[in-house]
Amino acid sequence: MAKKSYKSMDDFASASGVSRPTLSKYFDDPSQIKEVTRKRIEAALKKSNFEPNLFARHLNRKRTRNIGILVPTMSDPFYVQVVSLIELELREKGFWPVQISSHTRPELEAEAVRTLLSLKVAGAIVAPLGAGSRRSALERLRDAIPVVCFDNPADADLPYVGNDNAQSMAAIVQYLCRSGEPPIFLEIPHMTENAGERQAGYRATMAREGHSPLVIDCDAPPSWEFERLGYEQMQRILANGGLPGKTLLCANDRFAFGAMAAAFASGLKIGRNDACDVRIAGHDDHPLSRYTCPSLTTMAQNAPEIAAKSVELLLSHIESEDDGTTPATNKVILEATLVMRESA
Repeated sequence: MAKKSYKSMDDFASASGVSRPTLSKYFDDPSQIKEVTRKRIEAALKKSNFEPNLFARHLNRKRTRNIGILVPTMSDPFYVQVVSLIELELREKGFWPVQISSHTRPELEAEAVRTLLSLKVAGAIVAPLGAGSRRSALERLRDAIPVVCFDNPADADLPYVGNDNAQSMAAIVQYLCRSGEPPIFLEIPHMTENAGERQAGYRATMAREGHSPLVIDCDAPPSWEFERLGYEQMQRILANGGLPGKTLLCANDRFAFGAMAAAFASGLKIGRNDACDVRIAGHDDHPLSRYTCPSLTTMAQNAPEIAAKSVELLLSHIESEDDGTTPATNKVILEATLVMRESA
């Protein structure tokens, strides 16, 4: 038997024997209505091919059940991992994620902000570009809806969930100092605040361990192409007198991937045993870091908690805005875990 078709919510509500407001309440949250009414609607749905136009319904409201997610790029598996976890958290709590990438371009980040506002999202979880962000765009978003940043705090005084870079750099620098020659720090362009915090953490820990820090700045224009920058930086180091030491700590894993590839191409053996030429470590526990050859020693950011706390913090701010209260917290800083692998 062919299923019945209905052109509108009004038609389906009438055929189901319920009011239009009751039907709307069902599609928002079935638990809000009586069980007998819920069963009547669900029985009618099974006999029809009716699907509500939730997008149109949301646009007619002051606030939707949509949550915006804005990140610099979806080509980085770290962002893919965190965004996937955020989406699952939101779905579990009855919200619909709307994900946009700025493709590391400030004008596209500003455009994404305009798009999210036009969709009337209830709130947004954002990993800002950092130094490249247009402050006015993030402030516009902040002034319109609740916003939580992750991975990189924004200058616009927004709630934030991120890594404790002082703790994580202390842990890996101490490990490298106590397991071999003290590390040299290979810096990345300061695209985000994380870069500066990590260098500061490296310097402070080296001093506590009784060693002089040595930072090699990235001699290249700022770019999000960290693998290429790491490869080219290692090539320059090797061409200009060779390595200044046998232990290299890279500011992030992606930069370390490039440095490892350049070292291998030059005939250097990477690893922590005596037969190796250089130890290389990174930071973040990028999803591909365990599959490099050798596998990369690094600090693992707590991606599941970053996602869970970002959603928790945003929803608390949405609820606080609705009832006029003050959120309990504006910042969540999470510790990372040392992951010892074969590269260092």
